[in-house]
Amino acid sequence: METNFLLGKSLGEFIKKEADTLGFFDCGFSSARHLPYDEKRMEIWLDEGKNAEMGYLERNREKRYNPTLLVEGAKSLITVLFNYYPSNILEEIDNYKISKYTYGKDYHYIIKAKLKELLLKIEDKTGKRKSRIFIDSAPVLDKAWARESGLGYIGKNTILINKKGGSFFFIGHIIIDIEIINEIKTVANSCGTCTKCIQACPTNALEPFKLDANKCISYLTIENKGDIPNTFRGKFEDYIFGCDICMDVCPWNRFATPNKEILLQPSEDLKKMEKKDWENLNKEKFDALFKGTAVERTGFKGLKRNIDFVKEKTN
Repeated sequence: METNFLLGKSLGEFIKKEADTLGFFDCGFSSARHLPYDEKRMEIWLDEGKNAEMGYLERNREKRYNPTLLVEGAKSLITVLFNYYPSNILEEIDNYKISKYTYGKDYHYIIKAKLKELLLKIEDKTGKRKSRIFIDSAPVLDKAWARESGLGYIGKNTILINKKGGSFFFIGHIIIDIEIINEIKTVANSCGTCTKCIQACPTNALEPFKLDANKCISYLTIENKGDIPNTFRGKFEDYIFGCDICMDVCPWNRFATPNKEILLQPSEDLKKMEKKDWENLNKEKFDALFKGTAVERTGFKGLKRNIDFVKEKTN
């Protein structure tokens, strides 16, 4: 049975408080609805082939643009940010680089568990709901809904920027059949004339507010299943899994603070890795280092492909 938490702003205030207790950096709400502006932008992007071989982005289009098709009776999205900026950056001298989000365990399981806890707390107050939890694994416009929830704006590097903490965040959602009253304050785009991310991208994958995945180091080292084109040889700046370059140079990330999640911290073995260790990596060592992490996504052969490509800087 629904309680008086559904009246006024009290439910939203309760959810934000509980989200903070669970370790989320920020939390916001938006009304579940069709997003025609974002649909138009993405359809143009897909028509231009900027999604490279990520065919899954071409499926379930209607659901991607309208979350009410994902959850029957959906009225709201609860969107959260979870900070993954590390306390210490892995050694970069005589070393290859992996994206900061991969330092610890796979974030999908960490964030999903926390969102399940948050949903249980909501249902304790409102009764059982029709809802679904999403963490970067379904047809949901993550950054668009974070923007609609007042959690930031989408920058020229196409990444969500939160003015309180930068852009090193995982985005998660609960789509739910309950209205949550919230005074959303749109966050103004504040990139201004800055083009540091565009200038810093070594493969020229960026133009203002548009990414060409065909040229993106993250795509080429993770989603890409084939050979890496020779035209990119010598341009990966020692990245062998993912890439943080366009975020590292973003002025808003001067506000980034270290995360406190133990499961996201790198292992001692990972912290000891040097180039020679990566180059001599075998399947057994790969499994020991990366079992239960996001790096498993590319697999041992994929990571070895990346290492060999970056190692051979000259044609």
